[in-house]
Amino acid sequence: MIPFLIRRTIMAAFTIVAISVTSFLVVQPSRTDAVNSYLDQLVGASSSGGVSGAVAVQNQTINDVLRRQYDVSQPVVVRYKNWALDVARLDFGRVLCGDCNSGGQVSTYIRGRLLNTVLLALGTIAFTWVLAFPIGIYSALRHNTSGDYTVTFVGFLGLAIPDFLLALALLWLGWSWFGISVGGLYSPEYLEASWSFARVVDLLKHLWIPALVLGTAGTASLIRVLRNNLLDELGRPYVTAARARGVPEWKLVLKYPVRLALNPFVSTMGYLLPFLLSGSIVVSVVLSLPTLGPVILDAFTDGSMLLGAAMIFWMGVLTVIGTLLSDILLVLLDPRIQLET
Repeated sequence: MIPFLIRRTIMAAFTIVAISVTSFLVVQPSRTDAVNSYLDQLVGASSSGGVSGAVAVQNQTINDVLRRQYDVSQPVVVRYKNWALDVARLDFGRVLCGDCNSGGQVSTYIRGRLLNTVLLALGTIAFTWVLAFPIGIYSALRHNTSGDYTVTFVGFLGLAIPDFLLALALLWLGWSWFGISVGGLYSPEYLEASWSFARVVDLLKHLWIPALVLGTAGTASLIRVLRNNLLDELGRPYVTAARARGVPEWKLVLKYPVRLALNPFVSTMGYLLPFLLSGSIVVSVVLSLPTLGPVILDAFTDGSMLLGAAMIFWMGVLTVIGTLLSDILLVLLDPRIQLET
């Protein structure tokens, strides 16, 4: 197992380096335009106060200072080296947009919403797995029954309904039927409060709604995957032989077929983490969630290219981390995997 993990870790490290190069190069063609746009906005803001302000902003010295400050005039290789060194220190540069503070650090914008994003992701994963695991087993053991058909029908509904539409429906139901707003992760009095037991309780009161919205499609998909794989395993000769020896049904199902049927179930972890970061953008906007989703949207609409590069980089890193974790869990579930790779 150790050689397998070493190979996977080395591959993950090279993949992260490739992701850093790609995420940096993607935003480079537009960085010069972003600086020019930012300067134009400064000129427009200063011109309202008088001619001297416009002349001062248009000064070539200020132009050169801004280009050096945002590392635009250097060659691409030098810019990537500086950016990579900063990323290694968790420093992603400064925000560049007309509506933001020009000295604002990208890390500050990320840090403020990162914890909320992680909590929402963990809540969604817990919701997805807690529901999908027992329902998938029940659907496989009761296949072609009314219970199986009901689960299948509800699962197809979960896959067909878009997340943002479900979020809008919950907002309408909450306000029309109960007179309350179901958006946000905290009550107004806890938005800027320090962490305490009361704030944690308030978070749990609000967390289940976005977790339900984001986890519906994933839960329905995992139920189908687990059901189909478990049905395949239940038809294997070793299951028939074990049942003939008198092994209790619950022990037979949980010890062997369920364990092997979990392989595709666990492999989806590699795609679940980045999906919760990127796929929650529209839902976060609809439900007014203080997560990284709206930050990604604002990064590209406001011209904050370094912020956009940081978001692309972290989504790629989450994919690599999720894939590595799924590889480790797959080896623990099925030792045959490390012998085949």
